[in-house]
Amino acid sequence: MKILVTGASEGIGGAACRVIAQRCKEQGQHARIALVVTGTKSPPNLLLSDLKKLDAETLLLSGDLAEMETCRRISAEAVEFCEGMDVFVSNAGTISPARLAQMPIEAWDRQFNLNARATLAIAQGLYEHLRQSKGAIVGVASMSGMFAHQRTGAYSPSKAAMISLCRNLAQDWAEAGIRVNTVSPGMIHTPLTEKTYAHDEVAGRRRAMVPLGRIGRSEDIAEAIWFLCSPASSYITGQNLLVDGGLCDSLLGTIPTTG
Repeated sequence: MKILVTGASEGIGGAACRVIAQRCKEQGQHARIALVVTGTKSPPNLLLSDLKKLDAETLLLSGDLAEMETCRRISAEAVEFCEGMDVFVSNAGTISPARLAQMPIEAWDRQFNLNARATLAIAQGLYEHLRQSKGAIVGVASMSGMFAHQRTGAYSPSKAAMISLCRNLAQDWAEAGIRVNTVSPGMIHTPLTEKTYAHDEVAGRRRAMVPLGRIGRSEDIAEAIWFLCSPASSYITGQNLLVDGGLCDSLLGTIPTTG
């Protein structure tokens, strides 16, 4: 299996790489994975070591995916390394909390460029190869893209744009045999949210909100990504899979009643 994963540092991206490599090994497939990290992050050496142990062949790429030229370069280099493409996992993203009244338009544009436009730009570069392989695209969105989420600046609108983009890609590219879906994580404990969950009171209050009684793990999202890019979901396209432990659907139950 030939895979491109953006945002492939520790967290959801890294977990997705590990799960995909593990499943490929279990099925006797050779995994060839092109991993993309931003230019400001150090190489994910532990992840690369784990993938090597899983017999996955890897290529580490870096760059600012908010820039169009970087997206085009990443697509070309990934295809060259993989000798084609079966799966594109668009996981790279950023959040800059802000109130919209004060948010600089330049910051808005950057988040949309990274959180939404990069998915389209890279997908366009991979289109012919995904068409040949009847491949799949999985975008990592957010529950914040499904509901209004104040003080998140452009994050919530840009993730909503990713969900809509992938639904439209699913329709446009269905005739080419390319499936396109999104996964929307709920509250997930990752290195990026470590500071929040290190605060016992906050972590406890968050856990209490989730019907399943726990905060999600990166592996929970990785397994959903694997499902949507595997043959098990061969008749699923244009869907957004909410992986939140039941949180969002429980909110109406918090309204006080007399019953």
